[in-house]
Amino acid sequence: MPNKVVTRTQTGVRIETSLLKVLKGLAEYANLSLGDLLEGIVLHSFEGKAPFTGETLTVIEQLKSVYGCTLFAADSHKLDEAAP
Repeated sequence: MPNKVVTRTQTGVRIETSLLKVLKGLAEYANLSLGDLLEGIVLHSFEGKAPFTGETLTVIEQLKSVYGCTLFAADSHKLDEAAP
């Protein structure tokens, strides 16, 4: 099956700092760009599929520890931004 041709848009999104570090580390581990990693996560989520293998989840836990990311899914939509 041939690759699909898409149009991509450059965007600026705000994201919690340690979470971004984990995502960048995971993208590097998977030899993907950050955008490609995020697209894959979102597309899997839209279909109700888990985006990661057990091995990758282990890597994510290690990266979370290294970068001090203590966030969980339950924290979603319950984050307040620190004052500048």
